[in-house]
Amino acid sequence: MNSPISGRRVLVVEDEMMVSWLLEDMLAELGCLVVGPAARVDKALAMIGAEAIDVAVLDVNLNGEMSYPIADALTAHCVPFVFVTGYDKDRMLEGYRNCPVLQKPFHRVELTDMLAKLLTPKKPSVESMIAAVAKTSPS
Repeated sequence: MNSPISGRRVLVVEDEMMVSWLLEDMLAELGCLVVGPAARVDKALAMIGAEAIDVAVLDVNLNGEMSYPIADALTAHCVPFVFVTGYDKDRMLEGYRNCPVLQKPFHRVELTDMLAKLLTPKKPSVESMIAAVAKTSPS
């Protein structure tokens, strides 16, 4: 299938085997290359350091261990991600509530749209362009 995310390397972090398989199948149908899956924080962190990753899908709760350290590592590597959870967004830690979230259960089209949005280069704002010019202008 030809999709806007075809050929992208997607890290899957999910502890529930059936959900992981479903997610892997969805991504494969979209032409993505699945990295992982990782069911634990330490395994995901190791993959981030060892694998090329374009985008990631993170379950928030990995068998009682929260995936926030993975989100932090992805951010440090400039890799966009989406949290997937059955919990209400308000139950997430304050600093992560503005991160993209897909509520479980979700449909393939929702996943596709979210990943495409995350992978679309953002246009610089006027303010950021003015700031960049100001930094390079002689004083």
